[in-house]
Amino acid sequence: MIVVLKNETPKEQEENLINWFENQGITVHISKGEYNTVLGLIGDASRIDTDLIEGLEIVQNVTHITEPFKKANRKFHPDDTVIDCGGGVLIGGGHFQFIAGPCSVESPSQITEIARAVHNSGAKLLRGGAFKPRTSPYDFQGLKAEGIELLSEAKKETGMPIVTEIMNANHLPLFENVDVIQVGARNMQNFELLKELGKIDKPILLKRGLANTLKELLMSAEYIMAGGNEKIILCERGIRTFETYTRNTLDLSAVPMLKSLTHLPIVIDPSHACGVSKLVEPMAMAAAACGADGLMIEVHNDPVHALCDGPQALTPEQFDKVARKVMAIREII
Repeated sequence: MIVVLKNETPKEQEENLINWFENQGITVHISKGEYNTVLGLIGDASRIDTDLIEGLEIVQNVTHITEPFKKANRKFHPDDTVIDCGGGVLIGGGHFQFIAGPCSVESPSQITEIARAVHNSGAKLLRGGAFKPRTSPYDFQGLKAEGIELLSEAKKETGMPIVTEIMNANHLPLFENVDVIQVGARNMQNFELLKELGKIDKPILLKRGLANTLKELLMSAEYIMAGGNEKIILCERGIRTFETYTRNTLDLSAVPMLKSLTHLPIVIDPSHACGVSKLVEPMAMAAAACGADGLMIEVHNDPVHALCDGPQALTPEQFDKVARKVMAIREII
């Protein structure tokens, strides 16, 4: 249930109403907008007399929520959420960011060279895989803890907050200096991991699963938010369909649909969606045009010899070109 309070409601009356709800065993989520305050009631609201609440002088209106996701729901939080990814790098609510870097961290020189290049082209967040979930057990699995250390060194060099993927909740101590923790598509419904991430105060980039609906994505975000961590960035990275010319099928309709359903920012990963480097530029431009809050793009200084996903990686020169075109589209829209 959503209770919207009238503008300039006296603080004492607001607190009295909140206390009354809590005494009924209801958890109250408070969202203060520019013009009013929204109280989201979580729990068994069937005992609440809607007519009684609507009759209060300070209440503007009462709405029942039918969707199973509550905290992620835009009705709970009408204004866009803006997330600080570290160092004042904001995403959401009109703040657009490039998250760029290699699929896997391979060496000190590799990650530092790429970090410098993408930073010079406008990227504010550095991505790089340290722990890599691979389809084959014989493929490169990442440098693990050493990879995170190399990302940290690149951060010192460029000042860019770092984004890297977690695969196991037991690895959390290694992520102390990671600015944004990525949950990959394969772990989108690893609910025990999501519960643990709900206990920390750190932005989480949550990728949509290979064959998951938008509702399932939002319910996974709800798992994290229910634990207390509301710093969630959603990521559309393509879903598996019958098409074989691309690695996955990029669902750009997810952006406007999610914008209507949730206040959380959403970024697009055209690299994983397409799996072909030549398709990254047009899909990145389309993502910007349809209102995405950011782009996550794989960049490698030597894609031919990359240890992971070389065919979908852009060179630094290609990324610079894409970044310029994307920003030109954003100026238009």
